[in-house]
Amino acid sequence: MSEFGINLVWASILFILIFLVNFLWIFKRSYENIKKQKKKKKNKKLEDFIGLSYLIPKFNLDINKMNLNYVFFMVSLINAFIIAFVFLVISCIPWSIGFSMLLGFVLLFGLIYSLYEFFGRSLVKKGWSKNV
Repeated sequence: MSEFGINLVWASILFILIFLVNFLWIFKRSYENIKKQKKKKKNKKLEDFIGLSYLIPKFNLDINKMNLNYVFFMVSLINAFIIAFVFLVISCIPWSIGFSMLLGFVLLFGLIYSLYEFFGRSLVKKGWSKNV
């Protein structure tokens, strides 16, 4: 196997490990926050959670129609993918710290916008918007 192939295998293993650790941590944390909110009956709305605070107003979603378990699972997947991908790209490119940070921010914001845009459009197609 060539050196490129070995590096590709190690990068894939690293991506999967980072993705799984981030996904489990993010999903557990958001699930615990929902449980705490339901137990304590705080006035904190579900729209205040990070993924939903962007999706609900942008796509005019109705929170009562939404399957919240599905939405939190998908938001956790999206966030874990973004973190793992940006980390892997930044760690593999041997640039100076300034260029790496710049590339990281560009990748981060580009992925956040594009992946949440696709996810929001899929939620609208499911009929979870207020207009339908």
